[in-house]
Amino acid sequence: MRLTDTNFRTEVLDSREPVLVEFWASWCLPCKAMDPLLDRIEKKYDKRIKIGKLNVDQNPRTAAEYEIKGVPVFILFNSGRVVERRVAAQSDRQLREIVDTVLNP
Repeated sequence: MRLTDTNFRTEVLDSREPVLVEFWASWCLPCKAMDPLLDRIEKKYDKRIKIGKLNVDQNPRTAAEYEIKGVPVFILFNSGRVVERRVAAQSDRQLREIVDTVLNP
């Protein structure tokens, strides 16, 4: 799911499902390397979690609100609250650990 400053509240903060957001940039090679992993996570947790990506260069308001200083940054939201935050590229196992914090507490 493509996130923007405009749809962030509706798609993430007001979501009934937990949402894992990757804050990324088009020039970031580690960000691009995360795409296949995020696709796998989305398939594994089908309909139990949403995965979204927010381009920090195109959406500076939301990036500033969450104090994104570098990319990639992964933030897991549940009921509009931040429940987990990780900086830097993550492995498949690390992404599953993030998601499991809300799905398998």
